Amino acid sequence: MHRTGSRLTFREMDLAIFQGRDPGGVLWQPRLEFWYSVNKKRGTLPAHLRDASLLDVYDYCHASVRYFGRALRSRYKTTQYREERVTGNSVRRFWETPVGTISDVLTADEWGLSHYQTEYRLKTPADFRVLEYMLQDEEWYWDQTAYEADLARVGDRGAPQFYFRRSPLQGLFIENMGFEATIYLLHDQPEVIHHYLEVQAEADNAMYDLLCRCPVRILNLGENIDAHMDPPTLWMRYHIPYYRRRVAQLKAAGKYVHIHIDGAMRPLLPYLRECPWDGIEAATPVPQGDVTIDEIKAALGDLVLLDGIPAVYFLSYFPEQVLRDCVARLVECFHPRLVLGISDEIPPDGDIERVRKVGEWVRDMA
Repeated sequence: MHRTGSRLTFREMDLAIFQGRDPGGVLWQPRLEFWYSVNKKRGTLPAHLRDASLLDVYDYCHASVRYFGRALRSRYKTTQYREERVTGNSVRRFWETPVGTISDVLTADEWGLSHYQTEYRLKTPADFRVLEYMLQDEEWYWDQTAYEADLARVGDRGAPQFYFRRSPLQGLFIENMGFEATIYLLHDQPEVIHHYLEVQAEADNAMYDLLCRCPVRILNLGENIDAHMDPPTLWMRYHIPYYRRRVAQLKAAGKYVHIHIDGAMRPLLPYLRECPWDGIEAATPVPQGDVTIDEIKAALGDLVLLDGIPAVYFLSYFPEQVLRDCVARLVECFHPRLVLGISDEIPPDGDIERVRKVGEWVRDMA
């Protein structure tokens, strides 16, 4: 059992925080997956963790696990998907439909562990017809066997939660068209964008109906919000109406909802409570972000803060005392409405011993 002393398990603490109950301590929940995968791949895990599994590392750091239990699946009824290798680390992906074909290029990092798009699949207004067909061709289902296996694997290290497809406009920015091209088209041919937003919103109904019925209690709007991309004008006109609709739907089904805001956020601080979600994930204070801890607290009020420690504090050129002071201030400001973590992940060259020390510090807090 993963307990903090004689207190609740990490899973019980996680749920208690969102339910507004006393979690009995500070829940330490950093995301360690990328740090572990990169160091495992390049052979740079510390000697005492060389044979450790990812869950072993979480246990070593006295840490809870956040993301697991994602058994949400989708498939196309008629759309055909295929890939072609472009270079050693790039793949062109094709989606072939009765109304046309679109493609993009996905390029891997040097370790082959993360990917970014070097070409988007929406290049002209005509391509929207294909993507809209694909959205309407999609069907969603829940893989209960996979869900139960994931729960058995992670145990009581945390409450299962996951993220899913982004909202329509944010998906265009990040995945489907790119920010610059989307903004130009929104200015030049707004009817194309607006029609697409309506089509995806309608297609998302099936996904959200399934989310409402699934056994997972905590869900994340994994939007990756940055105020440079999502300024208040776009936030209030396009994002908030969609979020209000979906958050209300999920909360009526008994779910808790938080949103991932991991970029600049100062311009959005006055507008963070325009939607009835339960928390904000990955808000990043200075010196990495553009807001202070006190400013985040003033904007969030009694919302749950997930994370809060700048990732750079796990690099050697920041004194350890700076990290400790940050942890103490976050606990002072936000506990018990706090899931303490790293905003938003420890870098591959970060010091895992500092992660462990945070786990040790918070065991004696609150």
